[in-house]
Amino acid sequence: MGAMKSFLNTPADHSPNMQLTIDGIPLPAHSGELLIDLLNRRTESGAQKPVPHVCYVQQMGPIQSCDTCMVKVDGQLARACATAVTAGMTIETAGETVDIAQREAFDRILQNHMLYCTVCDNNNQNCTIHNTTKDLDVKHQQRPYTPKPYEQDLSNPFYRYDPQQCILCGRCVEACQNVQVNETLTINWESAHPRVLWDGGEKIDGSSCVSCGHCVTVCPCNALMEKSMLGQAGYFTNLPPKVLDDMIDVVKGVEPPIGYGPILTLSEIESAMRNEHTKRTKTVCTYCAVGCTFDVWTKDRHILKIEPMHGPANGISTCVKGKFAWGHINSPDRLTKPLLRDGESFREITWDEALDIIEKKFKQIKADHGPDALAFIASSKCTNEESFLMQKLARAVIGTNNVDNCARYCQNPATMGLQRTVGYGGDSGSIADIEKAGLILMVGCNPAENHPVLCTRVKRSHKHRGQRLIVADLRKHEMAERADIFMRPNPSTDAVWFSAVAKYIIDSGLAKMDFVNKWVNNFDEYKKSLDPFTLEYAEKITGIPAATLVTVAHEIARADGVCILFAMGVTQHCGGSDTATALSNLLLVTGNYMRPGAGAYPLRGHNNVQGASDLGSMPNVFSGYQKVDDPDIRAKFEADWGVTLPTSKGLDNHEMIRAIQEGKLKSLYIKGEDTITSDANAGDVGDALGNCEFLIVQDINFSETCRFADIVLPAAASLEKDGTFTSTERRIQRIYKAIEPLGESKADWEIIQLIANRMGGHWNYSHPSEIMDEVARLTPLFAGVNYDRLEGYKSLQWPIAADGKDSPLLFTEKFPFPDGKARFYPIEYIPPCIESNPEFDLHLNNGRLLEQFQQGSMTYRTPGFKVLSPSTFLEISPELATERGITTGRYVQLMSPYGIVRVQAVVTDRVQGKQLYMPINSVVEPVNRLTSSFTDRNTHTPAYKETAVIMTVLPEQGEDPLPRRNFRYGNRTPQPGLEIERKWARTDYHVPGTSPADKLVQITSTTV
Repeated sequence: MGAMKSFLNTPADHSPNMQLTIDGIPLPAHSGELLIDLLNRRTESGAQKPVPHVCYVQQMGPIQSCDTCMVKVDGQLARACATAVTAGMTIETAGETVDIAQREAFDRILQNHMLYCTVCDNNNQNCTIHNTTKDLDVKHQQRPYTPKPYEQDLSNPFYRYDPQQCILCGRCVEACQNVQVNETLTINWESAHPRVLWDGGEKIDGSSCVSCGHCVTVCPCNALMEKSMLGQAGYFTNLPPKVLDDMIDVVKGVEPPIGYGPILTLSEIESAMRNEHTKRTKTVCTYCAVGCTFDVWTKDRHILKIEPMHGPANGISTCVKGKFAWGHINSPDRLTKPLLRDGESFREITWDEALDIIEKKFKQIKADHGPDALAFIASSKCTNEESFLMQKLARAVIGTNNVDNCARYCQNPATMGLQRTVGYGGDSGSIADIEKAGLILMVGCNPAENHPVLCTRVKRSHKHRGQRLIVADLRKHEMAERADIFMRPNPSTDAVWFSAVAKYIIDSGLAKMDFVNKWVNNFDEYKKSLDPFTLEYAEKITGIPAATLVTVAHEIARADGVCILFAMGVTQHCGGSDTATALSNLLLVTGNYMRPGAGAYPLRGHNNVQGASDLGSMPNVFSGYQKVDDPDIRAKFEADWGVTLPTSKGLDNHEMIRAIQEGKLKSLYIKGEDTITSDANAGDVGDALGNCEFLIVQDINFSETCRFADIVLPAAASLEKDGTFTSTERRIQRIYKAIEPLGESKADWEIIQLIANRMGGHWNYSHPSEIMDEVARLTPLFAGVNYDRLEGYKSLQWPIAADGKDSPLLFTEKFPFPDGKARFYPIEYIPPCIESNPEFDLHLNNGRLLEQFQQGSMTYRTPGFKVLSPSTFLEISPELATERGITTGRYVQLMSPYGIVRVQAVVTDRVQGKQLYMPINSVVEPVNRLTSSFTDRNTHTPAYKETAVIMTVLPEQGEDPLPRRNFRYGNRTPQPGLEIERKWARTDYHVPGTSPADKLVQITSTTV
């Protein structure tokens, strides 16, 4: 373990508790905080000019590489970034000694960096080098710029590295080693010409770099830059290389006689002019549900870059998708006009024509078959407000509770398991709590690929704060490799070892009975239900040695806070709800609720899968999980909406498909969901969609589901509308319109309102804020939500009281049951619906890839993502490959009772034995063609993870379907950080301001 690092999502305490003297003035401070933070706060208040610093970024902590923050501490030169505040300390931020040290340090930086700001794409008023040059009033360089013997590296699809401009500050290394913790970047300090290395080499391509963008975000100059910025940001930057080089030569030629002052003035004028064509808009990522927020820079419709900085969940962090996967916004195949089926093809029609057809068909079907012959599927990609309107359209306008969303495909078992035991089906705390936990238990999830930014918090705490990590999964993914304990249970058996561990903890006197007796009901019944779950039984069923389970039990019992992170590897089974229940029971018996750094964390897969359910797009609840069959709740909505509402539960997604096949459901309206590539047993679903009398699909591009539609409606993308998303940590955040909708596409809420009004709805919303006001009025869970409280980067985590007080920690004073206590919920283990057998002898697992999302409908529209993983593939264990004579690149056929796919093999020890793994990033050979119609017994979530197949080896041998440049073939180079001591050990280094020669650096203009 390296040196202790600060938390990334837990703000430091800066409340004054002592006093020190800065430049002769007493100042309150917080003991132990970094001096640079105190000095920066003083600067921000306008009290003092800034202390220069180039390498320091508050969210990363001290690097100590640039030396520009030198001040005098009790009479001695010291780096402000590495100095902890103590009582009585005396600080001098000015004076000859300090000035000499700071200028000497910065002059060394300029030796590595050619200032040509006016023609640089990074000259956008936020370049650290430019701004520090100005703050120090630099007129000349003592040391001339010294070129390095390296070319630009353009080998990555998304960003480039220019070693000529690299100042060797090490920000990128710190970000990679200790924020992202991918551990790819280092600096070869011992070289005659140090530079940044990828896996110890000079080329990005082929390294372990996951293109997360951390390094680009924190780079203080233009050494690391998004390719989408190059030649696009400035007025003079899109020039031919020769012309650009000539302009740089001119700038450098006039610098000696006139100094940097006039040159910087010119660059600042040009930089200010850029604001006329560069728009910066706060938005929320539309991929996973971590809830990363950032500014998107746009020039007209061109997306210049994504800049994270202030997001409560992510700060400076992004993943490859959030940073770079925005090609779908301007994709040439965006839907821009309504389409009407015309035989086997489609033709464009006007909005009025589309609405006329929808109105006629809806009214006809309702009149002929009743309102329950229509059904509605909302989207986990759309906003909260749009989910609310979708269910309102179904209930208040059409008169049916047939409404659902894609949480049915993944997260409903997690919600049910938690609602059974602790009342609310959401994360127990915040991402901040996850990084503070003493032990992280990951079960059936792969957050390094599916929730990367959240996972960086675990990796950092595990690397630098002593956090323990236990992983239970079928595959040896990255977090399994990092784990202190990694166990591979047999498929669909997690509920058994959860229960066995709980039984052992109770029987061994390790349970937190003080907590149980005070806060949990049904203990005796629960304890008795555990009788079958002996260690011996668990070993037999799960394949995990009893001794390992005993070790896990003791780890859990002694940990200072346990967080269980879980996802579709838990939920997508016939017993998914029971497994989620068992893990919550285990947390209750060990007292791991009602405290920071503990609890259950069902990692939501889509950006708004939490919000889509929260806002009522489910067949049995209104917004805030208010039951549709509760007369009092229903009466409240009826009074507000002025309608009579249906009284009984509607159809869920799974039941809708069955109802179409049975002839009961005549119309289906799907918004922002590609059902044919998402639902299980794709062949069966396709048959149903093909038989649907009237199918509307609303999306931003022509999805596979659109092929079955009668009407296709063009929706606006996330950057083209306002609204809110709710992340996995129950955090509600605003998105803002950055660009206008493309063509005739419209925001989903506007389309829903147009349809509602054609059906007599009489809605008159003019902005999503009005929809949210209605939500707050009707929903106790969101009583205090409004757009003013969510302005900018402000956010709220539900439940939210009417006064705006929110709940970062979900359970504090009580659990949301009548008596305020949680409930143990006994379960029985029932084997999976489908198991491997002599005929279908292999188990097929499936899931996402870091560099793609779902079937790739958004990510594949950014060309660079096709470079990383151009197609799907099948992971096969080395032992199975040897047995069947399979090498990487060989084509194989997989057959289940439900379908066939043809795919190339990748031989890897990520899987073992007769376990196979296939990513879901394909519409050509989709894995859900193989999955069954079996579902979780309680929620109808498809049992995607219970799939048995036959594999036939085909004669064709191709290239590796996972290109060698893919990061999975890289070799990380872990370090504690920048290892700045190696720089200090160089013979050409001394602390600035400590040598008599440093006084020669008098940077003043000789000719003006």
